[in-house]
Amino acid sequence: MLWLIITTGECNLKCDYCGGSFPKEIVPWKVSYNIENLKKLVEKDKSPTIIFYGGEPLLNYKFIEKVIDNLEKARFGIQTNGLLVKVLPKDYWKKINVALLSIDGRQEINDKHRGKGTYKKVIEAAKYIKNVNPNIETIARMTVTNDSNIYEEVIHLIELNLFDKIHWQLDVVWSNKWDFVSWARNNYVPGLRKLLKFFVENLKKGKIIKIIPFVGILSAHYHQGYIGSPCGAGYRSVTVLSNGKILSCPIAVREKWANLGDIYNGYKLLEEPMPDYCKKCEFRKYCGGRCLYAHMEPYWGKEGFIEIDEVNKEYIKMVLSIIPEVDQLIKEGIIKVTDLYYDPTADSTEVIP
Repeated sequence: MLWLIITTGECNLKCDYCGGSFPKEIVPWKVSYNIENLKKLVEKDKSPTIIFYGGEPLLNYKFIEKVIDNLEKARFGIQTNGLLVKVLPKDYWKKINVALLSIDGRQEINDKHRGKGTYKKVIEAAKYIKNVNPNIETIARMTVTNDSNIYEEVIHLIELNLFDKIHWQLDVVWSNKWDFVSWARNNYVPGLRKLLKFFVENLKKGKIIKIIPFVGILSAHYHQGYIGSPCGAGYRSVTVLSNGKILSCPIAVREKWANLGDIYNGYKLLEEPMPDYCKKCEFRKYCGGRCLYAHMEPYWGKEGFIEIDEVNKEYIKMVLSIIPEVDQLIKEGIIKVTDLYYDPTADSTEVIP
């Protein structure tokens, strides 16, 4: 199972689509629970993956050290903006399996939203941790906004040769409503088609580019589909707040519906992770309901939720349209069906943007 461990609600950036730090009274900036309580829960898990989360988790790097020292049998990862990678000693980076680094694509796009100079710093961070730990997997963690060009941003990150995988989330949760439909029709969807063509061209050469929104759909087709949000929220993934509360979703820090329990008394996973709205949808095995938080807190209202849903359905159909070509490549032995398996909860990634 995936354990998202929030080390602090504090962040050292204030990205314009996020807002920066959580209020201290909602997500404390220091961990208040005894690590032994966390250890007792995690040790019951036969195959735990712990991903350090925030805020910016490295602002409390001492707690990261403590968790790694006490839970040596777990698999470790971190979601970070990359500005503070050197505060964590190299010996600990060598024990981390996956690092998700926040970067939105080209320098001008990234720095516009995350702050001037952040692009260069995250590039330096990726190089640094790869040098310290050549076995670590690096994942580009993108936010796609109304001035992003999905093809240009993703290709740019691929050509850097610093990231093993790439995933993105659409800026449709926290921000005020914008003309998403026109942007998707004129920019995003055509860009996805171009990107998918690039993906298929590489498949024909036997190379699987780990663009997670593509690989995740193919994995659901050839292997097991998703019974809930692909990120595992509430059924294969839990979030431990810095005050010891256990939630189904790491961004649902204020919402009562997300409470699953706490570090002292245990927790109860969701029995029905797929929303009723999605249960009769033809794409449910590929989408799993998309995003639990988006269902529970539709900031853009029902109409806005459906608009986003329709764009994602178009993207899913687009990926499924290459299945005959993929089948032929498997038949010819150019790629293996086992190579198309992907578990997003192993990396704490998003399949459905």
